[in-house]
Amino acid sequence: MSKASKLNTIKAPIEKELNEFDPYFRNAMRTKVRLLDVINRYIIKRKGKEMRPILVFLAAKLCGETNQSTYTAATLTQLLHTATLVHDDVVDEAYERRGFFSINALWKSKVAVLVGDFLLSKGLLIALDNNEFDQLKVVSESVKEMSEGELLQIEKSKKLNITEEVYFDIIYKKTASLIAACTQLGALSVKADDETQEKMKQFGAYLGIAFQIKDDLFDYDKQAAIGKPTGNDIKERKLTLPLISVLRDCSSKERKWVLKILKKHNKNKDRVQELIRFVKDKGGIEYTREKMLEYKAKADGILMTFPESDIRNAMVALVDYTIERKK
Repeated sequence: MSKASKLNTIKAPIEKELNEFDPYFRNAMRTKVRLLDVINRYIIKRKGKEMRPILVFLAAKLCGETNQSTYTAATLTQLLHTATLVHDDVVDEAYERRGFFSINALWKSKVAVLVGDFLLSKGLLIALDNNEFDQLKVVSESVKEMSEGELLQIEKSKKLNITEEVYFDIIYKKTASLIAACTQLGALSVKADDETQEKMKQFGAYLGIAFQIKDDLFDYDKQAAIGKPTGNDIKERKLTLPLISVLRDCSSKERKWVLKILKKHNKNKDRVQELIRFVKDKGGIEYTREKMLEYKAKADGILMTFPESDIRNAMVALVDYTIERKK
């Protein structure tokens, strides 16, 4: 199945919800502050695939019928996700995202931080205004996890002592926690029972982990279709699973050589390429792909506990799309 047809399969059962969500989200971004309004329109214009709202709507329809609460959840997660992207670009000093200039590139870091704060607070207020206190609790937990994950990665990157266990802790907190919140909120919005909510949260966690592992594999892919340079994580001294698995199994001499490149030559393009080749030769890519497929299988396994339907098929297609995407 082509990329376009897979996306169509994913979106088809929730086409009505997505069409109605767009004006709903635009309205949530409105403000009387002209500068902020200009920036918000820029953000809306360059929005991505809206996978977080898609996850909310799919999870809701898998467990019941979408309603006003579902739209609140979708808006809340999209605002939160957008806020984290704006803040991440400031932290990473990134001046491009998806081929567009970042907010901090156009309006400087101070404005970008304030815009991120506005989006986050707007999302929390939408939950409060609609008396969605349970949704607010789920999202607040996710924000806490994401912040902890970023700081844990920074701490470990300085010491270069990330184990596989710590790596999975980091990627759950940084990435999977918000995806788990999306699928949990979808179930919560249609008043699914606690067991079903927990099941959907676990599905989102597995999907999010597979998603981040796929992202980490891009760093070792010469095509690097996502737009970030091959070896970017190495240049930033971020230890991800391909390198972690190799460091665990290589000789002390090889480990010393790897750490020397990471500490002293991580900006040297040729040395970074040497390290990428070393990781490939030592089986780091194959090991990482196997782990990604393990989490894909776990996500699929949860979906198979639900009756066969267009919604379930769309969610299976979404899991496939997550690990097959080129960017």
